[in-house]
Amino acid sequence: MENTSYNLNPAREIYTISRLVREARHLLEGSFPLLWIEGEVSNLSRPSSGHFYFTLKDKTTQVRCAMFRGRNRLLGITLEEGMQILARVQVGLYEARGEFQLIVEYLEKAGDGALRRAFEALKQRLSSEGLFATSHKRSLPILPRQIGIITSPSGAAIRDILSVLKRRFPTVPVLIYPVPVQGEGAAQKIATAIAKAEQQHTCDLLILARGGGSLEDLWAFNEEALARAIYHCPIPIISGVGHEIDFTIADFAADQRAPTPSAAAEMAVPDSREWYRNVLNLEQRLGSLFQQRLRYLRQSLESLTQRLRHPQARLQEGAQRIDELEQRLDRAWTHLKRERLHQLGGLSLQLQRLNPAQYLKACHLRLGELNQLLHTYQQQHLEKQRMQLEMAQRSLQAINPQTTLERGYAIVTGPKGIVLRKASQVQPGARIEVQLAEGHIRGEVTETLDKP
Repeated sequence: MENTSYNLNPAREIYTISRLVREARHLLEGSFPLLWIEGEVSNLSRPSSGHFYFTLKDKTTQVRCAMFRGRNRLLGITLEEGMQILARVQVGLYEARGEFQLIVEYLEKAGDGALRRAFEALKQRLSSEGLFATSHKRSLPILPRQIGIITSPSGAAIRDILSVLKRRFPTVPVLIYPVPVQGEGAAQKIATAIAKAEQQHTCDLLILARGGGSLEDLWAFNEEALARAIYHCPIPIISGVGHEIDFTIADFAADQRAPTPSAAAEMAVPDSREWYRNVLNLEQRLGSLFQQRLRYLRQSLESLTQRLRHPQARLQEGAQRIDELEQRLDRAWTHLKRERLHQLGGLSLQLQRLNPAQYLKACHLRLGELNQLLHTYQQQHLEKQRMQLEMAQRSLQAINPQTTLERGYAIVTGPKGIVLRKASQVQPGARIEVQLAEGHIRGEVTETLDKP
């Protein structure tokens, strides 16, 4: 019988808690890309660090979420308890507690987010088709014959528009096309009103307006059918929808966008007082131009009348003109001859001045003057050099050592020919030599004395 032994205690790989959690985190983060997730906010916490911590839940499950300060500073909404949101998240694991959590990169309200994405998608598509092209925009009339207003007859927008139109230019007639401005079917009814205004041909300007509201409230003005109706309408359209910060697809498709309904009315008509002042100015300018034109025509008539003369008078005038020209010709010929004679005399004098004989004579005289000056300068230079030489001799004589010796002084040199200036330079018994004005004396030092 074969004897077989088994290892009952094989080597076991033991994980630490930290290693297990870390590898689980790597596994989670590597398995999921950035995700969009929708849920309800609960357990919201905003510590002093600026980070947001909350739970995102649906009907059966919940998960912890963290949104760090660098991300939540960019939020356009205030996160609140119970809010339904749509978030873009990264799946992760909080290692310190071993808890599964979601790191939130971006979030928005769930309903608004869907509408906003639909808005951006439609805007991009219609823009690529050219519905918002500037080249297609129609110019607004300077003074409309009649304005059509497409809006709710009971809203604040119609009251604001009528008030502004009455204040600025009350004589412009207004035709109201009542329509619902929100709710199901509102966009189609607005488009129908635009088509009706086009068929009637009574308005040369349309104002499409409603007051402010949420993105959902304004959604009728973001419908594709309405955008195409605005684009194809031959009547210029001003879009005055919502407040200044609100933008709709109708704003981009319209020929002019106004930030508010009241602003749309301001764009539609000029200020009647300014218009009246301009009319008066134009009237004055027209009168002035008319008077200038009359004066010009009167002067032209007078000029033409004066030019209509008898032929005999024209002939006499021509004969007189010929006599004047003949006299001018005689004067010009006399003046020309006098000028030419004067020029001839000047040239003769210039020729005489350029005669070589005269020039040589002048050069000979100049040469004699220069010789005389040269002799004078030589004498002066020699005298100056002689005086400088005498001064140098006197200076050399003054510093000549022989002159000093002749005054009774002597030059004493010690060993090696060193000139002695102090008694301390030699010692008794040293050999010295004394140079006098005439001759030398050699001797030996017997004693040295310091300066008394």
